[in-house]
Amino acid sequence: MERSIQRPRPLLAALSVVAGLLGGCASITAPPAGTAAAAADEINDPIEGVNRFVFAINQAGDKLVLRPAAELYRFAVPRVGRDMVRNFLDNLESPVILANDLLQGEFERAVTTSSRFVINTTLGFAGVADPATNMGFVRHEEDFGQTLGTYGVQPGPYLMLPIFGPSTLRDAGGRVVDHFLDPVNNYAHNTDRDYLTLVRSGMSAVDSRERAIETLDDIERNSIDFYATVRSLYLQRRAAQVRNGEDSGAFPDIHMTEEPKRDATTAMKKE
Repeated sequence: MERSIQRPRPLLAALSVVAGLLGGCASITAPPAGTAAAAADEINDPIEGVNRFVFAINQAGDKLVLRPAAELYRFAVPRVGRDMVRNFLDNLESPVILANDLLQGEFERAVTTSSRFVINTTLGFAGVADPATNMGFVRHEEDFGQTLGTYGVQPGPYLMLPIFGPSTLRDAGGRVVDHFLDPVNNYAHNTDRDYLTLVRSGMSAVDSRERAIETLDDIERNSIDFYATVRSLYLQRRAAQVRNGEDSGAFPDIHMTEEPKRDATTAMKKE
């Protein structure tokens, strides 16, 4: 008897999305001084009490699970290996970034993204190295939440999602769309290999958390209200991303504070 075609499993698909967002706070970075007050005027947080409760639960989960995993990862895997993992994960995201480049009409960026994918997949040995950056094709991030933003869709209320971390109504929906736009996820769901999305998302969460250990420690240590600081930084970062790094007024362009990522082949020569 022929085996019927497997459809995506909603529960496993949702779990993979959750795992992919475990490191949501890891991309938050401190903005230039003097922007917090201006940003506060733009905050839309109608269910702050609920969000604070969820934030506390997420923090407990981070301290019990995600941060220890990130510290073990840092201890067990040398820097060159961690760079190779990040390069590989970044390369897998290229199709989704390309789709959103095209949806936004950013054709020059689309050329950059597609060039990076071809170069890194071939010369970069399936993406573990990043020769494209050295050739002038610098990586950028795009997602469906940003795409909606470029078409004037407002972020909506701020949401602190269980496990997912900081988000907005627009960005939460955008993440789900990106999940199903991703060819790797579609392949996994339709070939009964759902574990691939879980493994990939877990690796990304641990890697992102490892790269932000010091950053988040510093933010928490210097924050009077850690929840409010995380909320402000997330909203500033997302606003800047929608503007593709252009002048964003109260929301300046914010990038992750971490050691510069090196190409894995260069790193091996130095270490």
